[in-house]
Amino acid sequence: MLLSVALLAGSCKKGESPIPKSPSITVENVLESKLLVQSGSFKGTGTPPVILPGQSVSFSFSAAKNQRLTFATMYGWSNDLFFAPANPGIKLYNDDGSPITGDVSSQIKLWDNGTRINQAPGMNVIHPGTAETTIKNVKEVSGSDDFGNTYLPASQLMKLSLAYNGNSMFTITIMNNSGGTANETPFSPGVWAISYVAGGNLLMPEPIYSDAKLSANGLTNIAEMGNNTALGDYLTSNTGIFTPLSPVLVVVYKGNENPFYKTGENDRGEGLKDLAQKGNADILAAALRNKPTVKAVYVLKAPSTTVLLPRINGAAGGKVSQQLQINPGDKIAIATMYGFSNDWFFATTGDDINLNSAYSKNGSGDVSANIGLFDNGTAINQFPGAGITQFNLAGTPLSESKPIQAVPNPNGFTTLPAISNIIKVTLQ
Repeated sequence: MLLSVALLAGSCKKGESPIPKSPSITVENVLESKLLVQSGSFKGTGTPPVILPGQSVSFSFSAAKNQRLTFATMYGWSNDLFFAPANPGIKLYNDDGSPITGDVSSQIKLWDNGTRINQAPGMNVIHPGTAETTIKNVKEVSGSDDFGNTYLPASQLMKLSLAYNGNSMFTITIMNNSGGTANETPFSPGVWAISYVAGGNLLMPEPIYSDAKLSANGLTNIAEMGNNTALGDYLTSNTGIFTPLSPVLVVVYKGNENPFYKTGENDRGEGLKDLAQKGNADILAAALRNKPTVKAVYVLKAPSTTVLLPRINGAAGGKVSQQLQINPGDKIAIATMYGFSNDWFFATTGDDINLNSAYSKNGSGDVSANIGLFDNGTAINQFPGAGITQFNLAGTPLSESKPIQAVPNPNGFTTLPAISNIIKVTLQ
């Protein structure tokens, strides 16, 4: 026994921790998720940057099926009225998945912010005017307000035109049609937003306002003064990345090359495509079990959810673990889908993971630095989390054939957090 202890001590350099023969690998989704996939602002081209009668403003965005576009802009010649679509926003696709185009003005409404007493609308309105004695809830203005002032339907004052640019991208044009009407008014600079969809549900269905609830988060600044800064900052703080990770493929193998992918080469047709596009690791796992260099294959699924969800509103993200049997010279490779993409996947890079290099002098076993994000090259890319052909957003991927390559960051769609802020891999 003393001899065994001496040999064990001799196998470790001074200051290093002993390397376990049966380590446990843990994969976690550590992403601090955001609920809005995109948001932004718009304004006129003049000074001040309002949108006058006869003028228009346009902006573009990406969206998947079931996602909605919402926005807000002030009815300029009022005390605290604003235009916005009814929640959850403008519908962008028909039920069959075809994009909606053309005039969507019928979806715009006029709302009372409930913070100011309404004067008769017009250029002589005093801003901000007299405060309500008791602040009221946001309320739709339909025909007239609580003070007897009358209004045309919002769709007669604002024309909304929706164009489809292809590949899940739209452009909306907001035209001020109020000129010459009884409700002529400029429109203020505004804000817009699109929520993520998970499980068919919008994660933030009312990002700008809630009917029959008090105005919040800077909406009052738009409704009373046409100032979109505060609400724009609020939306920006809620905009970013949200993605689950698929069931995790873990492979123990012996050799010099990763057994299922190599950058610069096309997908091998063994099942990585199914993992990268659909999050299905089972096909690739079955193929790998027949390779002579592969010693063990695992597919790790999170309890109840199967996928590893990100951190949502402070709750911990998904985590899976597996004990491994390792012999000297063995390596570990992993892969998991970036769930809200067309065919992106996380995988170990370079020489993958071996225990000798994985355990630093403090014995932490954190091997997250070995993980990269790759484009499988088998499906046309779209904005992550806002693509009509993304499988996990009820779409059908559009095929392409390109070599596997690292996903650039920033990329043509967005800027991602550091990989270590999305996925964490440890050995214990």
